[in-house]
Amino acid sequence: MVPEDGFRATRTAVPRLGAWVEGNGVRWRVWAPGHQRVEAVIHDARGQPGRIVPLAPESGDCFGALMEGHGAGTLYKLRVDGEGPFPDPWSRSQPLGVHGPSEVGVPDFEWTDAGWKGVEPESLVIYEVHVGTATPEGTFEALISRLPGLKDLGVTALEIMPVAAFPGVRNWGYDGVDLFAPLHAYGGPEGLRRLIDAAHARGLAVLIDAVYNHFGPDGNYLRAYSPHYFTGRHHTPWGDAVNYDSEGSAYVRSLVLSNVEMWIRDYHADGLRLDAAHAIVDEGTPHLLTEIAERARASAPGRRVLVIAEDERNERKLLRPSPEGHGLDGVWADDFHHQLRRAFAGDSEGYYQDYTGSTEDLARTLRQGWFYEGQVSKNLGHARGTKAEGLEPWRFVHCIQNHDQVGNRALGERLGHDVSPAAFRAMSTLLLMSPYTPLLFMGQEWNASTPFLYFTDHNEELGRLVTEGRRKEFAGFTRFAGAEVPDPQAPRTFTRSKLDWSEAEQPEHAGVRALYRELLHLRVSEPALKDVRAGAHDARALGPDALMLERRGGGQGFQVIVSVRGTLEHRVPTGAEVVLWSEAPRFGGTLDAAPLKDGMLRLQGPAAAVVRFTPKG
Repeated sequence: MVPEDGFRATRTAVPRLGAWVEGNGVRWRVWAPGHQRVEAVIHDARGQPGRIVPLAPESGDCFGALMEGHGAGTLYKLRVDGEGPFPDPWSRSQPLGVHGPSEVGVPDFEWTDAGWKGVEPESLVIYEVHVGTATPEGTFEALISRLPGLKDLGVTALEIMPVAAFPGVRNWGYDGVDLFAPLHAYGGPEGLRRLIDAAHARGLAVLIDAVYNHFGPDGNYLRAYSPHYFTGRHHTPWGDAVNYDSEGSAYVRSLVLSNVEMWIRDYHADGLRLDAAHAIVDEGTPHLLTEIAERARASAPGRRVLVIAEDERNERKLLRPSPEGHGLDGVWADDFHHQLRRAFAGDSEGYYQDYTGSTEDLARTLRQGWFYEGQVSKNLGHARGTKAEGLEPWRFVHCIQNHDQVGNRALGERLGHDVSPAAFRAMSTLLLMSPYTPLLFMGQEWNASTPFLYFTDHNEELGRLVTEGRRKEFAGFTRFAGAEVPDPQAPRTFTRSKLDWSEAEQPEHAGVRALYRELLHLRVSEPALKDVRAGAHDARALGPDALMLERRGGGQGFQVIVSVRGTLEHRVPTGAEVVLWSEAPRFGGTLDAAPLKDGMLRLQGPAAAVVRFTPKG
């Protein structure tokens, strides 16, 4: 589609931007259309300005210069037509924060992962982690000590919530403004490389959560250089959309694609999770999502690279190869979470009004991968979704909790706050025994009790608006009536969200971790559970209060029977055996013996059992 102003976005290459070491000096190149003068202002280690280096006009509305005698570690800002100086939005490091000087860096880390080829997508078990709250120290380095335990659990990939520099030191990461600069408070570029190298040594992949649908409001200096980083032609929940299809968009697209390349090439990341891909608006061809997938894979020849989107539209074209689709590897499919939450916790407000939580609808979601395939959404007021038929199950990322589904609740309550321990075990069993890619939110494997709240560290004025907006947001929800929503700006809101790993050793939590370990071991050791092809599973309701998921492959079959409530009696195939039941004492339950007698399985819900059998014929 051609925009109304008649401009057709080009897909031409643009010159390298930012600052880098070249020979025995530092090279700058800045895109600043419409401006007459750009200067680099050198800063000392304390962030104080000093020498001024004029940048000469270059082609393509750029300015550039080479300063001899300087190298890695040089601190600088940029002055535009006498205004500023401002940090460089293409900066690779911001050691003094997003408002401080930028730092010239070089990717000279001594990697030890030469033999690492990545993980196959069919084997993905994703562990979502927020670096700042995952450990007491809140750093990349501190997270390294947790890798052996995650590997032993059965995790195959870390998914790190956004690490691009954001204002302050407390933030989920979705307010990032310097895409190329890993947050200094987490350990900066060196710390992130050490974490990824250590993860690969343990056989764990690392996915970076990348935000390309908007920039944060605090520390965002893009408009100081060009008005074309954003466009008024499209709008998002965060205001004017990032400009991917109008005048100047070639440079904006290059910002994103260079960032994709950096994470994969310079940090050895194994892929990306794209935040809110539905809000990446691009009416040009090829779509930016297609180019992201292509650039990511081209950045690491010989290594498996994955691109997974968070996208609420249930669009199959995301997962179809180009030119039919965008060629992404996977997508978050939250319908599974919403159906389970409605069934076990009773949530019914907001988007939960679109879900019944009935066993029929749960089974349908398990058969399809997502529930909405074109039905009208009551919450949205229009049709949502397309057919999932033929798409491999591993392409759908399912969860029973994630950072959004916990942190976007008023009090940051985890699932375990709202359902019984028995229900938590049953839901976990269904999640990990399905053919879909499971995502665990940090601490889920022991049913952590610590909340994950919404926290920020903005300037005083913006912080006040965020606090007021957060409390207004939940004023209309009946379940939070009278509750005081924690202040996102308060340091205690952040510290309360830190994981308490000692909980995992306590009896009421250790059983849950044992359940997760056994389920994940079954997932990789049993032929029927390793088969994640389309058509190798089925699901159906067993009345209004129970359902069954069936898996087949490698000459064997498995039934996962879940009782949501009440008493269930279900006849299993002849010769079947119960290999795991969620209410076993070692998992924290009270059911000593397998609930199977004379071919009849008996469960008192909420509970789940995993049954192995040999198919006939």
